[in-house]
Amino acid sequence: MNALVALCHFCELHGPRTLFCTEVGAQMPGDRDGDRDGEGLTMKANSSATQKEMCEGCRSLPASHPGFVSIDDETGIRFLSHQHPRQPQLFSVVRQACVRSLSCEVCPGREGPIFFGDEQHGFVFSHTFFIKDSLARGFQRWYSIVMVAMDRIYLINSWPFLLRHLKLTIQSLQSTALKVFDNEQGVCPQRAVRMNSAFSPAVFPHQRSGNAARSLTSLTQHPNLWASLHSSFSWLLKACGSRLTEKLLEGAPTEDTLVLIERQTEQEEEMSCWEGAEGGASKTQRHLSETELAHNFLSDDTKLDELPGPKFRSLRHLRQVLGAPDFRQLAWHVLMGNQVIWRGADPVLIQSAFTVLKSLLPVGCVRSVPYSSQYEEAYKCNFLGLCPDVPIPAHVSSSEFTVLVDVTSERSCHIPAVREDDISSLYQFTITSANTQPIDRGPALLNKLEVALCNENLSVDVVSHCLLCLKEEWMNKVKVLFKFSKVDGRGREDTQKVLALLGATGPGEEDNVRLLKYWMTGLSKTYKSHLMTAVRGGERSPSQ
Repeated sequence: MNALVALCHFCELHGPRTLFCTEVGAQMPGDRDGDRDGEGLTMKANSSATQKEMCEGCRSLPASHPGFVSIDDETGIRFLSHQHPRQPQLFSVVRQACVRSLSCEVCPGREGPIFFGDEQHGFVFSHTFFIKDSLARGFQRWYSIVMVAMDRIYLINSWPFLLRHLKLTIQSLQSTALKVFDNEQGVCPQRAVRMNSAFSPAVFPHQRSGNAARSLTSLTQHPNLWASLHSSFSWLLKACGSRLTEKLLEGAPTEDTLVLIERQTEQEEEMSCWEGAEGGASKTQRHLSETELAHNFLSDDTKLDELPGPKFRSLRHLRQVLGAPDFRQLAWHVLMGNQVIWRGADPVLIQSAFTVLKSLLPVGCVRSVPYSSQYEEAYKCNFLGLCPDVPIPAHVSSSEFTVLVDVTSERSCHIPAVREDDISSLYQFTITSANTQPIDRGPALLNKLEVALCNENLSVDVVSHCLLCLKEEWMNKVKVLFKFSKVDGRGREDTQKVLALLGATGPGEEDNVRLLKYWMTGLSKTYKSHLMTAVRGGERSPSQ
């Protein structure tokens, strides 16, 4: 990622100064003799006059210090840290970001995050803060941490992530300095000394000059401060660069993509809120484990392959194990939005079943609790994995909107002759449901999917692409129905005409309509907001 992080300080004598800067470099310092000399070019270019203007308060590493270097073993990227940027052309960019973050670009209350910048000088995420100092005016000194990048959208999308992790670094600096401050005040309270000392114009400049020359290392009494900041800034650049990746999309993003983006944003915002709340640490830790598992369950099941034990590999595999009638019954309940409960002792097997079954639905319709020691209501999840001894409430077992799959072991001990991936030899599956509605006619999507699954000439990948096309086809019908019935507010008679045009009437019509209405709940907030905004703005269909 083309970005750098810098720690800046407002010196009482010399104004805004860059204290420490970490950037990405292609070569290690010292690879060529000229590079080591060149590392001081940014300071030498501003030359001896700049060095003479430096006091202890606005200096971190001496010009002779080689700086710090970290190498990422995965990518080979080098992270370089020194007082000023390694590349001379970046000096003015960082200098301007430093000046603006500590002077004109200030958030309410002076402490906190702010965003500014332009295309020419780059865009800046800045977080200003104070460090306690018993010898400073007002007993505190002003600092900021800035991240500079040319990609405005990237920085804005990284705001919650940057804010969360920069706060940790800032709080560490402030708490360390506060201990030093309290110790110094306990030895010699400066407030009383200042009130009792005589003030004169001749004494004031000398006092001010003496107070300005105190380094951050002295304020925190941290002997390895700069090495620690190098580690923090290097990790931040690496993590920030890897958390968001660019992907080439053909056409507009799908509804699944929009929903995943919305959920990721909501999770980051919730984590930020938890961290600011009382007792947020333990709650955040619990929340993270649940949301990360849910997110992986929705979009990234690669970790499931690494877990030991038998697993369902595809819809075709699941159909072969359960048998065609039971598979159709189970798939019908999934498509209708009923709660699907798997109860057994193997959580990996149950999770693999959910992984393949969830591919039948849009991401926005999936609410999953992979494995639980107690029953969860249907409004919380439509996929629920349970321990084998968990009882099912009577109102659930008697409901036509629930299907239960009990997984029991077929053997009491390990038999080496049985292959671990031969699920039929290892487990028995019993499917029960109070539903009495015939499922042989519809929905049409399930009928077409079963034709593809029965065709052995089609590979698993081809069947997956067929399912993807079917889902997109029916999601487009959902969008039309939502616009017509919910946004435009048309009546039942007109809606029936639209269903006929969409091909949702005829055999299996009841199931088709039920599927469309259920999938309507999975539409992204972005899409719904767009339609509602268009209606408020006077955009209506030509028929109106």
